[in-house]
Amino acid sequence: MNICFSQQDESFRREVAAWLADALSGEFAELRGRGGPGDDAALVEERKAWEKKLASGGYTCVGWPRKFGGRGLSLSQQVIFFEEYARAGGPGRVGHMGEMLLGPTCIAFGSAEQQRRFLPPIVAGEEFWCQGYSEPGAGSDLANVQTRAQLEGDEWVIHGQKVWTSWAAWADWGFVLCRSEPGSQRHAGLSYLLVPMRQPGVSLRPIRQITGDAEFFEVFYDGARTARENVLGAPGAGWKVAMGTLAFERGVSTLGQQMLFRNELQQIIETAKRNGRAQDPLIRQRIADAWIGLEIQRAGALRTLSSQSAELEAAGLVHKLYWATWHRALGELAMDVLGAEGEIAAGFPCELTPMQKLYLFTRSDTIYGGSNQIQRNIIAERALGLPREPRPPQSATPQAQS
Repeated sequence: MNICFSQQDESFRREVAAWLADALSGEFAELRGRGGPGDDAALVEERKAWEKKLASGGYTCVGWPRKFGGRGLSLSQQVIFFEEYARAGGPGRVGHMGEMLLGPTCIAFGSAEQQRRFLPPIVAGEEFWCQGYSEPGAGSDLANVQTRAQLEGDEWVIHGQKVWTSWAAWADWGFVLCRSEPGSQRHAGLSYLLVPMRQPGVSLRPIRQITGDAEFFEVFYDGARTARENVLGAPGAGWKVAMGTLAFERGVSTLGQQMLFRNELQQIIETAKRNGRAQDPLIRQRIADAWIGLEIQRAGALRTLSSQSAELEAAGLVHKLYWATWHRALGELAMDVLGAEGEIAAGFPCELTPMQKLYLFTRSDTIYGGSNQIQRNIIAERALGLPREPRPPQSATPQAQS
């Protein structure tokens, strides 16, 4: 992997920087630096309008092929876009799930008709998506999905519950992993359905976090419906499609994620300079280590994107473990840089500063998307070929008491 920037690339960098500087002024100036982890619920409608602004300049879906409405940018130019977006203080993307996850999955697995229906509104910043994977009994163990979908005539009818669904209240559609074959177990018999979120059979319950925000939701499907044709890939073969989505999540998507990490690290550095903690040799060393860790993440993401070798599946698995642990440590660094100031709320009753939210939110990084413990098992078994971790024997069903 060798990312070099040509004169044409640097010209593109100047173009992006100038456009963002102009666009993030006036009505969108308040969005600078907003919408990161722990701040996802901020200024949602304004950030939706920002997606349309990005689309007007041709800056949504920049890595998608041109035939699907993207710009078909080279890897180096995608890197430049994300770097300049971070440098400009671009807000967290409400269109992230559609652009980075559903869109590439639809390009890879969808029919021509599905691509014509679902991709253009994502490019235009007009439709937004959420992900229906985790359930109360199927978080890191995604193959234990129990949400059911049954085909009735020309519609799938869905019953079940999803949890930790980011941005469900703001999404128009959700991509939902369901068990569509009665009696099936584990990876078999799952279907990847595209489900309208605004319908009578869908209800939401916000999950209030320790940060005070509620960007996660429980989603209840009680007879929710979607058209027969809204299954991505073959019915019953949803596991393959779901794994494809996760591969995209740990590929191009991580470049967008890292833009937020860079902004957070820069805020920590500026705070350390302001309050004098930058003179503390231990704090200086930890800041340097954080910067090195971010560069390692960048190199890892670029390596994943610039090669098709089979060994990179293992790299993708390691990457999630690495960034989650790194980001949790960044939150701890933020508190140590703040010192006693970090224990004081900005307002009553519990108004938190961005760095305080960073610390609290990052406690969850090593849990969601596959906990660190589960991730290490997956790396051992899938990447290294080690024997499966011993499972405790299932106890016999107790006899009914008379």
